[in-house]
Amino acid sequence: MTALTYTYECKADSKGRVMLPAGLKKELTPVLNDGFVIKKSVFYRCLELYPKAEWDKEMEGINNLNRFVKKNIDFIRKFMAGVKPIVPDSNNRLLIPKDLIAFAGITKELVMTSQINKIEIWDKASYEKVVADEETDFGLLAEEVMGNNDKTE
Repeated sequence: MTALTYTYECKADSKGRVMLPAGLKKELTPVLNDGFVIKKSVFYRCLELYPKAEWDKEMEGINNLNRFVKKNIDFIRKFMAGVKPIVPDSNNRLLIPKDLIAFAGITKELVMTSQINKIEIWDKASYEKVVADEETDFGLLAEEVMGNNDKTE
């Protein structure tokens, strides 16, 4: 499994090309030549960039859905909408498709942040707004999500 851990601020040029930050490129070195898959996020107005091997694992789960259940077909259609392959160019830039840039509201400044096995790509202002969300009590969220992990040695 790819384990990504950092957050990077980047700039997109007028064509939607983004230079991979040096630190991210270093983290991705083992999978860089395999390419990536980029898609719309399910929960937020951001993009998700999967290393190809991680995308293949995701597809295994999707492929197990029964295609004779309408809600599964509806889910697959929405989940796959806008999915595109993406390969860094010779200058280690990613060309983000214009329809995905529009979906995420990406202007010039963006944030690439780890989701462990994939990277979220956000418009910088949108990312800062979500991270600074005062309505979410992060301490309580951490307890709910991680608090049931009894680690007795």
